[in-house]
Amino acid sequence: MNSHAIAAGHTERLATVDALLPEMPALEPVEGAVSLSATAGDSVAAGLSVRTEAGPDSVDSPWRALVEHRLEARLTGPRPEAALDALLTRWDEHLKAVAPPGDAETAATVVRPSRDSPGSAELLRRGFAPVLVIAVRPADRLAVTGPPATPGVHIRPAEADDLETAVGLELELQRYDAQFGSVTLREGAEEAITADLSKQLGRENPTLWIAELYGRPLGMVRVQFPGETSWIGHRVAAERVGYLSSLAVAEPARSSGVGSALAAHAHQVFDECGTEVVLLHHALANPRSTPFWYGQGYRPLWTYWQRRPAVYRSR
Repeated sequence: MNSHAIAAGHTERLATVDALLPEMPALEPVEGAVSLSATAGDSVAAGLSVRTEAGPDSVDSPWRALVEHRLEARLTGPRPEAALDALLTRWDEHLKAVAPPGDAETAATVVRPSRDSPGSAELLRRGFAPVLVIAVRPADRLAVTGPPATPGVHIRPAEADDLETAVGLELELQRYDAQFGSVTLREGAEEAITADLSKQLGRENPTLWIAELYGRPLGMVRVQFPGETSWIGHRVAAERVGYLSSLAVAEPARSSGVGSALAAHAHQVFDECGTEVVLLHHALANPRSTPFWYGQGYRPLWTYWQRRPAVYRSR
């Protein structure tokens, strides 16, 4: 079966699973990538393994291993889990040839539709864990105008004087998420965050807001509007895609309504500019963010299954 037929079967199968998944094209070979295929009876899998690197000082480095081997898979046939298992066997053979054993800065990652559950047990048996999720929230166009008021909370665009507060909140968020394997704390993180957030200040169309609780700045939210989200917009079947980059609330203000007020404000801003869906990443094991975001109308769309190190040392 050729790659286009496999992709067509894969897309047809997933169309019954999640209407917000985009059409998934055939996996075409690209420079530096390795094409893989496997069969299991009448079921077939096609895969593409892509290796990427990030410098330790890059903005992306806290959110990934410095070297990542990512497998894109297309599965078709009556037993997709068996096809995936066979594909993972082929991929493991490849990884053992190219990845240093026991290197915690080398990860193997499989990004799968969250509702495509066949194959989950096979990933777990091979040492993969569901670490990160892309969650989706369709626009709520029937909502009343404006978010509900939270006593004592005032939300305003961030100003230059808020930079230190925003950096501190982002660092606090990274330190908390590091407990769940979705963040690696890096030297120079404060400098990288400062440079990144500085670009958000003073924009005519604000993308960074501060929440004050009785006059104290204790929370923030960052967003990307449609037109800035091409890097992730292909992950959902929608044209106008917004992205909620981060939402952080200082420890003393948690459970005070600040987080919900910030989320409601961001959703109002997205709705006002005609956003169809909003995406965000969150650590699946985080006992705060997972129930919080799903209480705000999000649900899992894609799940990042990760094994880090990519290859374990032989015992």
